[in-house]
Amino acid sequence: MGKGKNLKAALQSQQSRFKAKEKLSHAAQVAEQRSNRNAKQQYSKGAPPSNNLNKGKEKATPAPRTTIPFLSKDTILLIGEGNFSFARALLCDPPAELRDLPPRNLTATAYDTEDECYNKYADAREIVTYLRQRGAQVLFGVDATKLEKIASLKGRRWDRIVWNFPHAGKGITDQDRNILSNQVLILGFLRSAAKILSVGPVPSFTTPRKRKKNDDDDNDDECEAEDESMHAETEEEEHFKFITPKEAVKTRGTVLITLRNVVPYTLWDVPRLAKKPPLPTTGSTPPNPRYTLLRSFGFNRSAYKGYEHRMTKGTRARGTGKTGEGGEDRTWEFCLQDGPSSE
Repeated sequence: MGKGKNLKAALQSQQSRFKAKEKLSHAAQVAEQRSNRNAKQQYSKGAPPSNNLNKGKEKATPAPRTTIPFLSKDTILLIGEGNFSFARALLCDPPAELRDLPPRNLTATAYDTEDECYNKYADAREIVTYLRQRGAQVLFGVDATKLEKIASLKGRRWDRIVWNFPHAGKGITDQDRNILSNQVLILGFLRSAAKILSVGPVPSFTTPRKRKKNDDDDNDDECEAEDESMHAETEEEEHFKFITPKEAVKTRGTVLITLRNVVPYTLWDVPRLAKKPPLPTTGSTPPNPRYTLLRSFGFNRSAYKGYEHRMTKGTRARGTGKTGEGGEDRTWEFCLQDGPSSE
């Protein structure tokens, strides 16, 4: 009981700090919106606002590119698949990066039993039949916090462990308790995943090189601002590609968690849970694995043809949830930090 209470206290303290940061961020947004309204009013009265950034040539904003965080040689483990439409999208008319993915490299899992899954999702049976016919592995009754104990997964290592839109699904109406239950779930998942990730050097990524400036290019300040924004963790959309050496090296496996980047999901504070998990409450308890955030990027559902996100309660349940409307889907990709073995 003491361990549970200490974990709860640590997570609640973390929540309080994060909420304080959210309030400050919200206040800054409100101030910026007020400033923009005042500028528009000034403009409507015949005095256009000054904008030194628009001097010289105007540049068209490029459309954001989609990051596909897989290679065709990867072994991929999907967690909490719902109706398995994401698994199908990786095999049926997949993104170009996965055209040569062997179906045997894909394992898709669900927490529900097979009967529960088919009762919840009307299209699941047909999709599962397709996956199995193609040669992919489909497993039911898989607890994301006990992956290393699943007989079919024992002795195997994974290059990518993916959980799109995780949720405890406990129906807790109190927001703080709901956040806490999902944080505990994420911590358990990260702890379990650490034991079955591929080992090797940290994977490297590259972004497209920026065009070299010509002598006649103007607006040096704007270019410098763009260079700085390239290093922003989540604010600018990046198109990442793997650096693939001529002699392929088996790199360290990664965990990918996708969530809606709005409240209440931002309050789960997944990056902090992965990088700085709560400390052990007793001396006999091994430390929680620590992860490094490699990158984050927008998750483009349309890049995965036929993929349809399904809620934990299923499509047959009555009512439609409104939580998480607005914002964007975002993926955070982590790998284990160097340190003591997670075995």
